[in-house]
Amino acid sequence: MLILAVDIGTGTQDILLFDSDREVENCLKMVMPSPTVMLADAVRAATHRGDDLLLTGVLMGGGPCAWAVGDHLKAGYRVYATPAAARTFNDDLDAVVEMGVTLVGDDEAATLNGDVTRLRMADFDYRAIAETFARFDVNLDRDLDALAIAIFDHGNAPPGVSDRLFRFEYLEERLRAENRLSTFAFLAEDVPPIMTRMQAVAATVPRDDIPVLLMDTAPAAVLGALEDPAVGGRRPVIVTNVGNFHCLAFRLGQEGIEGMFEHHTGEITVEQLEDFLDRLAEGSLTHEQIFKSNGHGAVLFRDDPIPPDSRYVVVTGPRRGLLRRSRHRPYFAAPFGDMMLTGCYGLVRAYGDVVPEAGEVIGQALAGDDGKALW
Repeated sequence: MLILAVDIGTGTQDILLFDSDREVENCLKMVMPSPTVMLADAVRAATHRGDDLLLTGVLMGGGPCAWAVGDHLKAGYRVYATPAAARTFNDDLDAVVEMGVTLVGDDEAATLNGDVTRLRMADFDYRAIAETFARFDVNLDRDLDALAIAIFDHGNAPPGVSDRLFRFEYLEERLRAENRLSTFAFLAEDVPPIMTRMQAVAATVPRDDIPVLLMDTAPAAVLGALEDPAVGGRRPVIVTNVGNFHCLAFRLGQEGIEGMFEHHTGEITVEQLEDFLDRLAEGSLTHEQIFKSNGHGAVLFRDDPIPPDSRYVVVTGPRRGLLRRSRHRPYFAAPFGDMMLTGCYGLVRAYGDVVPEAGEVIGQALAGDDGKALW
């Protein structure tokens, strides 16, 4: 079985071509700039040239590209965008107009002329990845069995509703519906309507002949961390993914997920993060403590404490170095010897859980088990 797993973050897109006939360590892989970073570079180049911008395509991850577009506007140059692309900056198009972007329809976009740099917005570029592999005699168009893609999706919050609260209510709802990490993974046709970024990715996949799985990035990374033998069999355990923008931690016990919280990495100090991890282990963490400190929220399904001598904190993610000197003395997970591919391994495991007929093959290739994801 050949699965292309792509974990799309803020800084990098991490790519694994999982082949169940190979040892996992020998599977082909790439770590490349993320789409938002590449788009930001293209926007800055247009600013340097003094060109106006035309943005087409679909909603994608913001961050670097949104900041670059803001700088372009501040420099006095114009930005045109189709509505689908403009929603990258805000689901409320009136707010996008207020920031200085001019909305245009497809017909008007096609007729713009002059010194206008045209850029297409999208999180996933299958063709670019396939062409790269093709240079090494790997034919994805012929041999690929499935796609699995991880992105962070805030969801389309109704007007007047906090994005943070909307996001966390969705996370809690999913966990209450199904207490396992793969509850955050969906086949393309099953993606919830509120997950507009996931839907945009699904719409840009130029393959209708293979299954496509979409999953939230942080749960994918946590699930992937469990493939590290020092983590997978350990319970209780707290697994923390420290991403570039978001930090999410799960408390896992023998019966499943016992609690979790999500915060903004840039909004918390190491001391605060350590305290939140303590409270998660103690069973005393509250939603209000996280939300009032500008995080998304917290939920506990068990409030009994993990004894101090039984607390085991595991860390992954591109900003895991924040906890390098933590008093928790965390274990830095590196499944199959590669921390950067943690999310990809989680995607593969989640695919085997969501598509049961693939589970046994995937499980045997990853760990020689029956293929069922425990969390």
